[in-house]
Amino acid sequence: MTNIESKQPVQLSDAGAEHDVVERAQEDLREGKSASTAAGEFVREEIDHVREGKHGARSAKQAIAIGLSKARRAGVPLGTPKPGTVPESTRKQAVRESKAGPKRQKPSKKRSRAAEEALEREPRSTVSAAALSKQAKSAAKRRQKRGTTVTGRTATSARKVAKRASRARKSAKSGGQHAAR
Repeated sequence: MTNIESKQPVQLSDAGAEHDVVERAQEDLREGKSASTAAGEFVREEIDHVREGKHGARSAKQAIAIGLSKARRAGVPLGTPKPGTVPESTRKQAVRESKAGPKRQKPSKKRSRAAEEALEREPRSTVSAAALSKQAKSAAKRRQKRGTTVTGRTATSARKVAKRASRARKSAKSGGQHAAR
């Protein structure tokens, strides 16, 4: 459970998220899982909020973005999107959220109420199974066009890694008879 840049243990904040979500994310990081896996807990929480009717979302993408924002503010060492992959304003916002972290000022009541009311007017159907499936497929299609996998590797390097792992498994299974190439 270390911060990517400083290799120091990460202490997540409860600000803006439910306590059990923060605990699950912290457990993921402690187990050595990636920061995006830990952030997935916050995204799941946000999707649940929309499904429960706490508020709505304009799209599945917006629900995911709110979850990622909460994760960054809680202190999950997510990093920021590379230039050119998202709009510059989104990238700058991600940088601000990462810097702000848990030690931010309490938001003004008027501002947070206005944001909440705006979200309450949004539809709930945007996080249905069909809508999330459509979002996942379109994201995969974009990655395919770029030629990268979920981890950011190119398809070729991902295949090489998979082949190497397969050979290692075969070698281990047969007692080292398969030569590594």
